[in-house]
Amino acid sequence: MVVALERDADLLRLGNFSGPDIPDDDLLRACVHCGMCLPSCPTYRITGQEMSSPRGRLWLMRAVADGRMDLFDPLFDEQMYQCLNCRACEAVCPSGVQYGPLVEASRAQLEQHRDRPGKEKWGRKLLMDWLFADAPRMRALVGLTRLYATSGLRRVVRKSGIVGKLGMADAEAMLPPIARKPLVPGDERWEADSVGGETRQAHLFNGCMMGTVFANSNRAAARVMARNGSDVDVPVRQQCCGALAVHGGMLDEARALARRNIDAFEAAGDGTIVVTAAGCGAALKEYGHLLKDDPVYAERAEVFAHRVRDVTEYLGEQDLVDPPVPVERKVTYQEPCHLAHAQRITVQPRRLMAKVKGLELVEMRESSLCCGSAGVYNLLRPEMASDLGDRKARHILETPATEVITANPGCAMQVRASLERNGGTSRVRHIVDLLDEAYGGAKTKKSLIGRRARSARS
Repeated sequence: MVVALERDADLLRLGNFSGPDIPDDDLLRACVHCGMCLPSCPTYRITGQEMSSPRGRLWLMRAVADGRMDLFDPLFDEQMYQCLNCRACEAVCPSGVQYGPLVEASRAQLEQHRDRPGKEKWGRKLLMDWLFADAPRMRALVGLTRLYATSGLRRVVRKSGIVGKLGMADAEAMLPPIARKPLVPGDERWEADSVGGETRQAHLFNGCMMGTVFANSNRAAARVMARNGSDVDVPVRQQCCGALAVHGGMLDEARALARRNIDAFEAAGDGTIVVTAAGCGAALKEYGHLLKDDPVYAERAEVFAHRVRDVTEYLGEQDLVDPPVPVERKVTYQEPCHLAHAQRITVQPRRLMAKVKGLELVEMRESSLCCGSAGVYNLLRPEMASDLGDRKARHILETPATEVITANPGCAMQVRASLERNGGTSRVRHIVDLLDEAYGGAKTKKSLIGRRARSARS
């Protein structure tokens, strides 16, 4: 044991991987450097540089693991965080390299062993430990943001130019219309319509953005599921999925959120856990990996992960009632990375849209290439994100579509801002909003308001 501790101390001095969450050596060595990943990588497509490709980044990881490169080399840091972690490389890799867990572990190593400037350190702690770790705080902040957007203050602030001076113009431009009323876990539920079969139980994962900014889309998803034979509730005490913490190398913070979500959905009983945000769904399905070394939660995390379905996956597994309302328009589909690549769900959204009478789906070029959102990547690296967003907007503008359909809140905000910047007028909507319209919308299917005690809410 003493020898092992001395070896770890030597590695740390050399700046190699050490401590918990080391990138798995077997996964690293699975890459044969064939280059099949290069055309699918957004950052490689933009820069044309080998180091900005999955193959190049895996070489850097191997170099640190083998002691040929220092963990604290600025190039290593830059490339681990320049990556959008869109997982497109995984979907095309003939060797089945699990790139996502490797880049996440590499970021965790950087966060464990380097000292961030105080401002960055406290900013991350405020974001992850204070805001995203507490759903009521998130609802309160979004409520204040809605007040800013609807009171006329936004117009005054934009005219003053202060947003630009603070370097927040890009972030402010992405602010979408915010639902008037958040969806609070435990407050609303939906009863299944009789469709001649067995009623299913669906537990809706609320999410940070979907339960607040896009709360009406979550309600739309619940109505569509209820129309097709599912009782839908929103379990109390659920929290953020932890995806942003994972992407930021803050794995312990992500594990704490995962444990709370497992507890919440176990308490809700059996049934499918349905997710309306592609990024959340990918994170929830990987709880088994995230908690694999936890003696209390490892097995429970695997069970939890197998219960999770994206809403398009859940609906796509069923023989749906035909939507009665025609929707006469042309749309195009922006594929969220964490739906198409991480979860490999590409056919189901298109099949669901094909069931809508009068709807014409016009495919855009590079529909599955990352739009540049990638969690908070568009806030932290606005230049690269804008390049990718502009590329996406140009492809959308090549089509005759009047609406862009997607399945992730970050994509919706990024695409909307990118279109506006490029003179586009197409509306951006979640696929569940489109389906809900085809089923008649809120006027024909109301939620039942729950009476749970306020202290039980999350």
